[in-house]
Amino acid sequence: MAVTMAEITKLRHLTSAGLMDCKKALAETDGDIEKAVEILRKKGQAVAAKREDRTAAEGCVLAKNEGNFAAILALNCETDFVAKNAGFVALTQKILDAAVAAKAKSLDEVKALVIDGQTVADLVTEETGKTGEKTEISAYEWVEAPSTTSYNHLGNKLATIAGFNLDNVDYQVGRDVAMQVASMNPVAVDQASVPQEVKDSEYNVAVEKTKQEQVKKAVEAAQKKAGINPNLVDTPDHIESNIAKGWLTREEADKAVEIAEKVGAEKAANLPEQMIKNIAQGRLNKFYKENCLMEQEFIKDGELTIAKYLEQAQPGLAVVVFKRVNLNAD
Repeated sequence: MAVTMAEITKLRHLTSAGLMDCKKALAETDGDIEKAVEILRKKGQAVAAKREDRTAAEGCVLAKNEGNFAAILALNCETDFVAKNAGFVALTQKILDAAVAAKAKSLDEVKALVIDGQTVADLVTEETGKTGEKTEISAYEWVEAPSTTSYNHLGNKLATIAGFNLDNVDYQVGRDVAMQVASMNPVAVDQASVPQEVKDSEYNVAVEKTKQEQVKKAVEAAQKKAGINPNLVDTPDHIESNIAKGWLTREEADKAVEIAEKVGAEKAANLPEQMIKNIAQGRLNKFYKENCLMEQEFIKDGELTIAKYLEQAQPGLAVVVFKRVNLNAD
């Protein structure tokens, strides 16, 4: 049977597929709209299968909060051109809206949600058919707390959400915290929430770095006492280069190496343990200040930490959880 333009238009409205694809699907199904939709959906699935080995490195990241629940969703594609398309952004928002309304707490739950008679998984597959690019939900994060906030950074590549311990948090206060998370990328809410393995790793690194610095200071002091500039003998390559330039004699170089080996070994064997621990702990405290949200300097006022800012805004107020999704490398 002949396919009418009205039927093609209706099918395009339902599926957003190309004109010729709709015409062929209708011709194949003798004008049966439902069967044509299924054919186009299968076509989308076929395209998705072909694209499984492609990298979906671009995409759209959006966050939303309603009352005590907030979520972030990242819908990925292959090119920035598709990521910026209004239809692609709208699909990301539609899926996120459904996820927040359902208070979905896993990606599997999100994929199983039904929107306009179709599962989210099918909608994502169809998007692959429409754009010809691999499309997938690469991230879904959520928080639940007495009150929540969200922030979408310009360009839809970065979004954050956070939860607070009290109700009725001022909108601007919540937004400030969400922007802090976006800007400063903390690793935890506070010291207590830093994983023990991270604490141990940072402390061990601090101990080793402190030991190396103490040995280096002792070696440099001994080299200076011997009349040798430590900056000329800090690496083997540097030593050879400075000898070639006439800035250092071979005898001085050999002497510098001898001092480094002897003094370095002696100092390493006699480092004051308590001093090393104190310095390492100081470095760990600096790590907390830079990487724990509540201890970070407030980006809008360096005189305040986030903890102090929140206390001023609402006594007893604190962040209890946050999430951050960024498509770009930090």
